This record gives sequence, structure tokens and C-alpha cells, in this order.
Amino acid sequence: MADLIRPGQGILFMKVGTHAQESLEDIINRKSREIEEAGFAMWGYGGATCHPQNAVQPFAREFQERGDPIYLCMEEMDSKHFAEQIRADEWSEDGHIWKPIPRGINVLGSRYALAIKKLHRDDFALSLRDTRVAIGNCLGRAGSEYIRGRVDKACLEVVPTDDLAVENRSIKISLVAELVEPFAVYLRNRS
Repeated sequence: MADLIRPGQGILFMKVGTHAQESLEDIINRKSREIEEAGFAMWGYGGATCHPQNAVQPFAREFQERGDPIYLCMEEMDSKHFAEQIRADEWSEDGHIWKPIPRGINVLGSRYALAIKKLHRDDFALSLRDTRVAIGNCLGRAGSEYIRGRVDKACLEVVPTDDLAVENRSIKISLVAELVEPFAVYLRNRS
């Protein structure tokens, strides 16, 4: 996979681990079955970064217009996300028009979700020095400067640099998927 990460490539980076009392391995197995049966899966997430409408959708559409896929590159981390396993009933691209989540797709304990396919294990180092924030208030900031502390996800573009002033930090990517339309959505539970 590392050979597909090339200059100009769009990457949605995310740290992943236990979520809603479910181990990462169990999530991977469940999402793989969903992709096999429904053609895609919804990978749940939360937090303030990578908002569906303000970040992920416009970011993904820009790369889609170029004819480039957008990869979700995930770094495993120790996580203690013990939210209840409440399944979302509906999804929305804009927060106004809601649709039922297809049967067979389960998104648990999340506020948002990414639409993905081709989920697989991988093993490569991603140089955050060679990435830049691709959208939002921190547009252009080096990934190695942006992804710190509590920032655990980002819309990035691969832009190699030899700027010695930028910290050279790599992260281990162990899980990859491809984003598909509608890229990112809001979730809710009507019950």
C-alpha cells in the first residue's frame, strides 16, 4: 500500500482502537463482513476534527474530481472507549435529510461515520513531515505539527518536503480503507 501513497494523494488519517466496548479486531471483522455483504461499511467516529460537512466531504470531493481515491490510513492505539453499543438508525449527508441505515450495516456509539470499502490490514510508515493539512483553519500546516496531543484525525495531502524546520516524524499505519460516496455522514438514533 505504501507505494500508493504518493505526492498529491489525499489521506484521511485516524487513530483507532477499542470503540463502544468492542475490540479493534472485532470491529475489523464486522466491517469486512459488511463490505462483503453490502458493498460498503460505515466506520464510526466522533470528535471535533474531520466534521463530515465542513471537512471530509469537500476534501474527498476535491480528490474525487481529480480522479484520485482517498485512503483512510489508520494507526492503532490503546483506547478505552466504553460508550454503550447503541446502533445508529439513520444517516444524513447534511444533517437535514435522514435515511435509514441499510440493514446489515451497524454503526455503534458514534456521532459520525465514514463510508468505506476495501478495508485491509497493512504495515507501512507514513511520514507526517511529508503531509499537509488539506482543509480548514490549519490549511497547509505540516501533518507532524498538526497531529499532536488530542488531535487524532486529519484530512491530509501528501506533499513531500525537504524543509529541515519541519519535524520529521513517522507513524505506523496498520489498517487502510478507501473512502466512497457519500464519504462522511451524520448519524442518529431515533429510539
